[in-house]
Amino acid sequence: MYTDFLMEVFKKNAQRDALIWREDSYTYQWLLDSLEDWRKRLVEEELAEGTVVSIEADFSPSAVCLMLALIEKNCVIVPLTTSVEANKPEFREIAQIESIIKIDDNEKVTFTSTGVLVSQDLIKGLKEKRHPGLVLFSSGSTGKSKAAIHDMVPMLEKFKIPRNSMRSITFLLFDHIGGFNTLLYNLSNAGCTITVQDRKPETICAAIDKHKVELLPTTPTFINLLLVSEAYKNYELTSLQLVTYGTEVMPESTLKRFHQLFPDKKLLQTYGLSEVGILRSKSKSSDSLWVKVGGEGFETRVVDGMLEIKARSAMLGYLNAPSPFTEDGWFITGDAVEVDGEYIRILGRKSEIINVGGEKVYPAEVESVIQRMDGVEDIAVMSENNPITGQIVKAKIKLSTEETLQEFRKRMRVYCKDKLTKFKIPQKVELITETLHGDRFKKMRR
Repeated sequence: MYTDFLMEVFKKNAQRDALIWREDSYTYQWLLDSLEDWRKRLVEEELAEGTVVSIEADFSPSAVCLMLALIEKNCVIVPLTTSVEANKPEFREIAQIESIIKIDDNEKVTFTSTGVLVSQDLIKGLKEKRHPGLVLFSSGSTGKSKAAIHDMVPMLEKFKIPRNSMRSITFLLFDHIGGFNTLLYNLSNAGCTITVQDRKPETICAAIDKHKVELLPTTPTFINLLLVSEAYKNYELTSLQLVTYGTEVMPESTLKRFHQLFPDKKLLQTYGLSEVGILRSKSKSSDSLWVKVGGEGFETRVVDGMLEIKARSAMLGYLNAPSPFTEDGWFITGDAVEVDGEYIRILGRKSEIINVGGEKVYPAEVESVIQRMDGVEDIAVMSENNPITGQIVKAKIKLSTEETLQEFRKRMRVYCKDKLTKFKIPQKVELITETLHGDRFKKMRR
């Protein structure tokens, strides 16, 4: 079976903590016992090999063991968490779900057969090869959610290489490539996965303190929220060794401020996409945005300033969109980059670049400057159409001050005058009170 290497890890580390969930510990022996129960349950429910199954559950130990049992039955797994509750009917239809397995907050399990007949060629191909599959939906932060379908056999290969065992928080859930990667990394290296019930800075800091967390995989948006909240002042974070960040461009001001506050914590920029998986990476330094990406099974190239990736673990394709691959198999990421020898610096998504009279503006550059202003809690920069210049720079800003819009605009212009070229300074500003990120703590610019 494709999970045999994991079973060996579980058996060798039976008494070690595998998961912390709702403050309770679950050992690798518990996972082995629960996995055996799930194998029997799937037989009792007459779930056929290769079935397309949605796992609708929290990141619980039972859900983890269910996922492993489904991999063993070569099922196509579609994890759907509560963060996409409103989209579940649409996502089930796109993925042609044949069976829904729900685990509620009380660990009650329900099986529902949908009666759907699979017609998607990519799904049928996995069934014919008797390979387990994984369907991940994008966050939709830059448009409509896309359903990426993976053959899980090549995805699992990289986890067979032993690496460091760490105590890690699952900041992203297993319906996201980052959360799935964190979970499989921990399980394959006998690490401990610490789950949290929400992702508020206080909750994360408390978990790091209580459970001696060593690795925090997160996003630039969360790091900024952590800095603004100052929640870190109330907890002991000495166990934390490594903070990895990805999913969006990191504002340089946020990176440098975090590094100044926590010079003993290593910062590592990661790079991954639902379509190709997570690449190995190496930051030039903890306070640098220059990073090397690649590693075994990955190739990278830059074409016309845009990053392209070829990966053994790349998705088979989208279930609801045209193929994004070139004829020779390279995935067009849509990320604009600068190159310095082996290192690249990610500038932003091509779809988010603002064109002001022919001049390019990258939202992250503007956000990095304004983020340093006193009283700015969060900012999202985007474009707005303009009949003269084509587009102008627009900023949505959340303040902790009591300033009026007119007062802040005046202060912002003075502050930015010697830090940004005139056309990069936001021409339109909107003060808001709501959050500027989605459930995956990724900045929403649309």
